[in-house]
Amino acid sequence: MELLLYILSALCMLVGLAGCILPMLPGPPLAWLGMLLLHFTDRVDFTVTELVVSALVVIATVVLDYITPMIGTKKFGGGKYGNWGCMIGTVVGLFFMPLGLILGPFIGAVIGELIAGKPMRAALKAGFGSFVGFLFGTLIKLAVCIYFIVRFIMEVV
Repeated sequence: MELLLYILSALCMLVGLAGCILPMLPGPPLAWLGMLLLHFTDRVDFTVTELVVSALVVIATVVLDYITPMIGTKKFGGGKYGNWGCMIGTVVGLFFMPLGLILGPFIGAVIGELIAGKPMRAALKAGFGSFVGFLFGTLIKLAVCIYFIVRFIMEVV
């Protein structure tokens, strides 16, 4: 049983790492599940505080993953219409995975800015901001998953 928990934990963490790039897999939640499985082995004993705090970090990461494109749109000069377009593009992009999750916010922000009457250059800049936000969200997910993998290695090896 112990070996099975180690294997399942490692698989969850590796699939979680892949989920940072592949949008159909919930990366950080899977990696956290791997950490939780590791906790149930005889060799590893995380504190309840550590498990709760890491779960809260995972929840924050999931939320940030959806709002960082909107923050990027705003930082790159997008307005209210660009943010609404980014939000709508994110939702629509979910139906056209995996490319839709990247292009949806970008296209939505550009269309929103064009509807607001901004010139194409400004609209593209806001769209680029949504893409930068998407990349930032991906980096946050990668950092969280890599942290869990490092903890796994430190505890098991």
